[in-house]
Amino acid sequence: MEQIISEKELKELKELKVEVRGMGAKNFAGFILEKEGEKGLERLENTMAEIGFPIKYSEMKAMKFYPFGLETATLIVIKKLFNYDDKKFQEMGKFGVKFSMLIRLFMKYFISLEKLAKQAPQMWKKGGNLGDFKIQEYDLEKRYIVLRIENFKGHPIYCQIFKGYFQGAIQMIVGKEATSQETKCMHKGDDYHEFLLKW
Repeated sequence: MEQIISEKELKELKELKVEVRGMGAKNFAGFILEKEGEKGLERLENTMAEIGFPIKYSEMKAMKFYPFGLETATLIVIKKLFNYDDKKFQEMGKFGVKFSMLIRLFMKYFISLEKLAKQAPQMWKKGGNLGDFKIQEYDLEKRYIVLRIENFKGHPIYCQIFKGYFQGAIQMIVGKEATSQETKCMHKGDDYHEFLLKW
């Protein structure tokens, strides 16, 4: 079988001390079940076991903490097994919106972005150590919002996951089409990730 993850990358993933809630990996597996069927999910779980991350996604608890390396490995394996491109990972990010705690917060406070700006960073942290989240800039009249994630390098796939997630979040909240653009990226030498959302 073609090597899915290099030994070096696998070692780094297993040594990560960061933990995140299980909802991320469960959502990714749910997306695979919806798009690739039970056989696709079985392929994913079998491959994860082969690389040293045995997991049954249906048995994961959404609010329990799991190694971040497991979640990241899930995305890398999905990319290799199903040949997903950036658009597919953005679609996966949108898929996760319906199960998100952060979305419930956005829905509650969106009209008062000042309140949202204060509450969102704490809500983001409840998902695990995925860096620091802040609402950098916003204007409801001009219909845009700028979100920033600091101190999170992660795997480049996450840029697409976040892009789709934020686009899906805004579309759900405002009830109309939205765009999501990553204007700053740590993988391109910037000091943080930044996303411009318009609707």
